[in-house]
Order: sequence, then structure tokens, then C-alpha cells
Amino acid sequence: MRLEAITWDRLGEQLAERLLMLESADGGSWPRVAFDGAPAARPGDLAERVAEALRVRGRPSLLVGTEDFLRPASLRLEYGRRDTESYYEGWFDTAALWREVFGPLDPGGDGRVLPDLWDPATDRATRSSYVQLPPGGVLLLHGPLLLRHWFPFDMTVHVQLSPGALRRRTPEDDQWTLPAFERYIEETDPASSADVLVRADDPRHPAWNG
Repeated sequence: MRLEAITWDRLGEQLAERLLMLESADGGSWPRVAFDGAPAARPGDLAERVAEALRVRGRPSLLVGTEDFLRPASLRLEYGRRDTESYYEGWFDTAALWREVFGPLDPGGDGRVLPDLWDPATDRATRSSYVQLPPGGVLLLHGPLLLRHWFPFDMTVHVQLSPGALRRRTPEDDQWTLPAFERYIEETDPASSADVLVRADDPRHPAWNG
């Protein structure tokens, strides 16, 4: 696959331009976009750039991070704080994402999305208010392991790190998660399955397949 060098600012602009023409594949009023990548790849930063580029173009969007949809600690950490299987299979509340984020954006939905659900610091519900995403507004969901859940995305962006870069840029306390990302690559192959691939081994000089 041929990749072209690009700046982060330009990448955000290019993706925003592409999203201006994006329509929901199932006939709904709200396109849904994934920004997938390990925490060390910082997919949320790219999603924020795209949100800002959409804003200046007059297109509303809503940023949602899966780190705000964790399951309670009693479930998430049932097998310990560093259980790779639990991280891969059970850390994120996918049922809540289906119910509170994707459900309202289905055809015939009301567009009222819950932007976050759980605060891991307090291990309590955030009690945030629902956000009304107007018709045509774009959902920008960012987080790890997104492409294995069959979420109804209309466009997917994968921010890729090589195994070496992922290891170097993952904090020591989080190194235990690395086997989960190895499994993710083997089972999902996000670099091939995503609509847009961004390689970010050098955080100053990304490249993409645009």
C-alpha cells in the first residue's frame, strides 16, 4: 500500500472535506466515523482536528471517546488490573455505546446522544446531559479496538503504529495491554479493513493512503 506524507493539520482538513460529502449508509441523518488506534497513537487528537475543521466549514459534529464508556471497576477489573483478556473483551461498555450513541443515530432516531457515561477516576456515572446532534451532524468516535465490534460506521480511520513504535510510546504502566493490540491486528487487521490508514510512527511526520 502506498502512503503519502502529510501534516496533521492538512490531514484534518482533508478528512473534513471528505466528510462533507459523506452520507449515512443506512439512510439515517447522521454519518458515523471511527478514529481507531491504540492510546499511544492518539486517535482522539486527530478526531479533534477533524471536528475543528468541520466547525469552520459549518458542519456540526460530536466527539465521543470510548475511554468515557468504560465498564465499572467491579466488572472491568474482576480478574485483576492487568488482565489482557479483560482489556480486550470487557473494558469498554459496548452495550452502552450501542444504546446511548448509535441507537439515537439510527434511521428514525432522535439524535440525542449521551457524550460520556462513566468516570474511571471516581468509578461513578458522569451524569452528563444528552447532546442533540442536528441532522447532518457527524459522530466522531475515537478509541482503541473499535473495528472489532461491528459498529455501524460510515467511514473508518485507523491510526497505525508499528509494533516497535507502539512499544516505545506506550507508558511502562500500560505495557501489559500490548498483547491485546497484537491480537487485534491478527483478528481484525485494521490497517487493511479501515477506509483510511494513517501511519504515525514518527508523530511529527504522519503518512496516509488518501
